[in-house]
Amino acid sequence: MQRVLLLFALLIGVNLNAQVTQEIFESFKLQERRDVLYYFPEDYDKEKKYPLIVVLDAEYLFEQVVANSKFYSKFHGMPQSIIVGINQNEQSIRLDDCAFDPDTGLPTEKGKSFFEFIGMEIVPYLELNYNIAQFKMIVGYDITANFENFYLFKEKSLFNAFINISPTLAPEMETRVPARLGGLRQKIFYQLIVEGEKNKHTNGIHAMNKAIKALDKETLFYYFDEYQNADHISIATYGLGKAFDNIFGMFKPITPKEYKTKILTSEEPVYQYLETKYQNIEDLFGLKKSLDLNDIMAIYAACRKKEETESLKPLSDLCKKEFPETMLGFYFEGEYYEQMGEPKKALRTFEKAFGMDEIDFLTKEMALEKIDALKADFGY
Repeated sequence: MQRVLLLFALLIGVNLNAQVTQEIFESFKLQERRDVLYYFPEDYDKEKKYPLIVVLDAEYLFEQVVANSKFYSKFHGMPQSIIVGINQNEQSIRLDDCAFDPDTGLPTEKGKSFFEFIGMEIVPYLELNYNIAQFKMIVGYDITANFENFYLFKEKSLFNAFINISPTLAPEMETRVPARLGGLRQKIFYQLIVEGEKNKHTNGIHAMNKAIKALDKETLFYYFDEYQNADHISIATYGLGKAFDNIFGMFKPITPKEYKTKILTSEEPVYQYLETKYQNIEDLFGLKKSLDLNDIMAIYAACRKKEETESLKPLSDLCKKEFPETMLGFYFEGEYYEQMGEPKKALRTFEKAFGMDEIDFLTKEMALEKIDALKADFGY
């Protein structure tokens, strides 16, 4: 334990005011110093949990991964993430880091040390110093994409998500990866990105794809994207956005298509759709997503469209908790009582809504119209 603490003491402190910092990491496992990049969200909050993304071949991929993470967290609801990149380009050190035995397909001694460097030094350092969520992802290209698969061979994978870009497959990897994905009990996201141009690894990659697709497993979320116009070099710049879209898709706000094809057609209570969506996010990613106002309004619209009064009550309770200063919760509750034929309760509730802050399309004028209409209808 003292040696681990010494490792952390040797590391240069990270400046959280900067978006990206570059550090020299003193590795006991590798017995060398390694060039490492870190990205922390600009508004990092030590009270929040952040998924961790490890990027191999950081010279090529780090900036792209950071850009996609920032974009999706800003516009599609993906949680802000901490990203660490391992530079491997100098003197082609990546070939030593990720080397495998040509006969067994297993990592060489240097490969084993690099495996432990990530799993026993880099990740624990970040977990000790920052509030890391249980969800961790790794990104690699070519030989580093092959290397990341070795983390599947532990009893429990260190990573929950893998972005595998045109892997240079080690021997038997096309059968070993599907076997491990089929055997792991934990939830795994696995994204395979390949180019259309053929090379000596194409047949093995397609065999691996076919075997993974054949797996019938609720805990495996597998995506395969092939870009016909890409070659083995250009593929490194293809598909990362789509991969983020696949893996973090459920963080997106409810879309018009989702509203029409899933919510309106479902036989379950409308509110149940919202509850299930957010519970699935918590179960899969190990963190709670902040309630999206767009999603609230979509569920409210569906309640009205389907004339499903019962869902308005739990929706109003949720809004009181998540948007306590606004009229949202009380306005929905007022509509619930109004439609349930309880005008006195509806009137009192709309009066409470009138005294609170406006939000989205809900205005004090709307609440006042409800109050006046109830008074006129029932003589209050």
